[in-house]
Amino acid sequence: MVCIHGQQSVTYIKLTGMIVIYILIALIIGLLVVALLLPKNYNVEKSTIIKRTVAAVMDKVGNLNFYSQWNPWQQSDPTTRSTVTGTPKTPGHKYAWEGKKVGVGSLTLNSVDEKHIHFALEFLKPWKSKAKDNWLFEPWGDGSETKVTWQNSGDLPFPMARLMGPMISKNLNHQFEVGLANLKKMCEG
Repeated sequence: MVCIHGQQSVTYIKLTGMIVIYILIALIIGLLVVALLLPKNYNVEKSTIIKRTVAAVMDKVGNLNFYSQWNPWQQSDPTTRSTVTGTPKTPGHKYAWEGKKVGVGSLTLNSVDEKHIHFALEFLKPWKSKAKDNWLFEPWGDGSETKVTWQNSGDLPFPMARLMGPMISKNLNHQFEVGLANLKKMCEG
């Protein structure tokens, strides 16, 4: 009898272990299915009015030597080390960073015209991804003010970034508001 009871205990433990494994597999498959259904990319856009001319505001955004003074990410991570290379407001002008919170990446100016500045954004850590960082500058009011629109879009790699996509968009919206407020203060101050 002891032997039969012992076999039942072993069978019960094996059955419980298999149920736990099946539940974990189902959860993983469920998360992967959810990730498949979530958007593959994101787009964030924010605008503000700055009481300076288009040229004055474009000078601050297109010259990455000013970037650390208004970008919200560097301000949130005091460990950030950054380097700026290239000629301001010309293709190839680059801002590279490395920090504990902000990870590792770079922002490279691709093109400039009378109303736009286009950057390529590349993240190397905590995960590799690329994004487009675009700026639109429009005369506002009597021309002494500028409507600045900051737009960022990129891919959300499968599966983790897609699962984090809603949080990424929410965080970026907030960071863009802070960054535009900082830029406004710097330009108007």
